[in-house]
Amino acid sequence: MTQEEIDLLMEVAEADMQKAADHLKIELSKISAGKANPGMVSSLSVSYYGTPTPMSQVANVTTADARTLIIQPWEKSMLAPIEKAIFEANLGVTPQNDGQIVRLSIPPLTEERRRELVKRASNLGEESKVGVRSARRDAVEEIKKAQKDGLSEDLAKRQEAAIQKLTDDFIATIDALVKGKEKDIMTI
Repeated sequence: MTQEEIDLLMEVAEADMQKAADHLKIELSKISAGKANPGMVSSLSVSYYGTPTPMSQVANVTTADARTLIIQPWEKSMLAPIEKAIFEANLGVTPQNDGQIVRLSIPPLTEERRRELVKRASNLGEESKVGVRSARRDAVEEIKKAQKDGLSEDLAKRQEAAIQKLTDDFIATIDALVKGKEKDIMTI
């Protein structure tokens, strides 16, 4: 295995770990901390003439104030499918349709609901860590194969240590993201 191949292996492992962290950021943005956030609904799938389509492609989602989301569909016929998608997503809010827009009033969070959201954020963090560890495992397996094919033991150990450091860095990033979200959720 050449140095070029080793560098490529490291880049692929880092890219896979970054994908896990980026996915976590997206998923955490969907968790409402009692504040209206367009990210809560913009990726929901809405039935657009029978085709599942992201909400952001059929309507404009904005915040009216700290506790209200306004969803303005580009076609009035989309009001009912948007309401249905919100009900099915089980966001804990009831959509109000006035014939022009769908309004979502985000209720203040109860202590119990906050704990549920913290638990959900933790679970999302764990799923991301699994993705990071999976990328580490794949990279280490490649290095072990290369070692059998003649890669020096010293170089293999150095690369494994580098992969472990990369893994530790991403795990720390994920922990920080989850802690930040938990703090945000628990702040009244």
